[in-house]
Amino acid sequence: MLRALFFVFKNGSFSYTLLGVALIFIQALYLNSITMRHKLFPKHTYIAAFVYLLLTSVYPRFNYFSETMLLNWILLGAMDIMFGFSKTTQPRKLIYNAAMLFSLAAIFQFTALGFLLLLLVGMVLFRPFNTGEWSVALLGYITPLYFLVSILFLVDKLYLFTQWPAIGISVEPLSSSPLYFIITLSGIFVLLATGIMAMRKNVPMNNIYIRRDWIGISFYLIISVMVAFATDHLITSAWLIALPALSIIVTHALAFEKNKRFSNFIFYFSLIFLVFCLWANK
Repeated sequence: MLRALFFVFKNGSFSYTLLGVALIFIQALYLNSITMRHKLFPKHTYIAAFVYLLLTSVYPRFNYFSETMLLNWILLGAMDIMFGFSKTTQPRKLIYNAAMLFSLAAIFQFTALGFLLLLLVGMVLFRPFNTGEWSVALLGYITPLYFLVSILFLVDKLYLFTQWPAIGISVEPLSSSPLYFIITLSGIFVLLATGIMAMRKNVPMNNIYIRRDWIGISFYLIISVMVAFATDHLITSAWLIALPALSIIVTHALAFEKNKRFSNFIFYFSLIFLVFCLWANK
């Protein structure tokens, strides 16, 4: 993909930066669209998009064009499809498509194999047990890997498949300053904690289908954190993979209509947090 883009952008760093920012902005709108179409919140707002843009601005490398950014597109598409498992008359079609996307994510990044667990969670949450549907999920997951191995075999480069496994530990402190790392981590923890607190009050009032969606998002966050942690440290934007699920959960705190002081506090706290991060990385 980089070789193809080279013919368009050459060595223009500004072009790649602009592409990365544009993709993040469109990704935020798509994330917001998912929350609206699946009725995760009672009102249609752009708060989810705002929170995603805010969190991706915390660390400059999150806005660089990278494989993690493309990986988020695939995972968001898979989650969008998975939320429709219980709302369709053709579940096997959706199951196959979601499984194939999760497999494509693993081809982009080996540690994304962990999202196979998210597919299994989705099958348990959104569908009654059916052997045929589980077989379709397995077939969908195997299909991209099968074609990848077949193509490598035909061009006599099957040895490249052995270079696919790559595991490491990604705990890059976002900055050379330990103080900045501690403050950034604390700020994200505060936003997550307030989002979870608001979510616990709002989610039980929804119907069973939406409650299942929120369970799926919770697993999405947990698994994405595990995947990011196990990613090689050379991928400096690895933690971007956890921000979509984190943004949706934090949105609860800002969309919490019953207590304006609470939502206003979170809003101004998030802005101050962002300004601090931008100042620390200038």
